[in-house]
Amino acid sequence: MIRNPRLGIAIGFVLVFLGFLLPFLMVLRVLESTFFLNFFSYVASVLGLFLGIISAAFYARMKK
Repeated sequence: MIRNPRLGIAIGFVLVFLGFLLPFLMVLRVLESTFFLNFFSYVASVLGLFLGIISAAFYARMKK
């Protein structure tokens, strides 16, 4: 499990930000839109969201 929930929240934030940044760069045509890059940005966004929510729940439970 997560020993440090703050680290999980930070990693989740980075993944969600990556899930936003990659499609944004694809729309601007800085990066070429490929199936792998689209799939990776989607997975990064979903995993970051879940990791952030779970880590926030652990953090709230530790502080209680």
